[in-house]
Amino acid sequence: MHESERHRVILSAVQERPVATVIDLVALTGASEATIRRDIATLHVQKRLRRVRGGAEAITPPQFVGLAGRPFSVNETLAIAAKRAIARAAVELCADGEPIIINGGTTTFQMVHPLSARRMQIFTNSFPIAEHLLKHSKNTILLSGGAIYREQNIILSPFENDVTRNFYARRMFMGAQGLGPLVLMEADPLLIQAEQKLIGQADELVVLADSSKFRNRSSLILCPLRRIHTVITDDGITDRDAQMLEAAEVRLIAVPVGAADRKGAAQEG
Repeated sequence: MHESERHRVILSAVQERPVATVIDLVALTGASEATIRRDIATLHVQKRLRRVRGGAEAITPPQFVGLAGRPFSVNETLAIAAKRAIARAAVELCADGEPIIINGGTTTFQMVHPLSARRMQIFTNSFPIAEHLLKHSKNTILLSGGAIYREQNIILSPFENDVTRNFYARRMFMGAQGLGPLVLMEADPLLIQAEQKLIGQADELVVLADSSKFRNRSSLILCPLRRIHTVITDDGITDRDAQMLEAAEVRLIAVPVGAADRKGAAQEG
């Protein structure tokens, strides 16, 4: 990740939480602690943030707490070819006329291009997915209600009685923070709350995740692997991770992706 991209991630992070620690920022950027400390020092001198013990905070405290994780605008520039290949394989599972759910994310966003030629009912909590399909397709689009989280371009509601409960789908497509032994992981409690509601509205859960996501870990569990019907990833998946999915009786689709694209995916994860 280039310096300008790191600075954008760091500045976004300090607006989302009271204090962004060095460890938090290492996880978000993939940079070393020494690099992050230098970035914080530079941004502190530029008066774009305030350096504090162990991390940094915003000059002006955030009025609205965002979600954990990297911004959509950063993630969408990474491993694009890998994401497109995975997304194409996901759309190949769909038949015209059937209802589906697409959870917000930069990999699921790539589904919009092959979906533009389809005629389906699509429920999503992603503002950019809905906007693109409304402009470039004849699909019927339903949006969830709630607050728009600008950094992730996602719509989430804390309420149980939202429109989610009124839509039933053949499949739900979603990304993930990480996949580990027995569990699917996510980065933010509010995301987990919203995604668990959506998962309950679909017959099959299809997870779109490049092979680097098998190395990512989070303390927050979204659901057990046995709830997943299919994982679509790239052919960089290790035999060990493939065997883990097989043991959980999860269908695996590994799409061919070039080595350079897999390197980009690893940097993203």
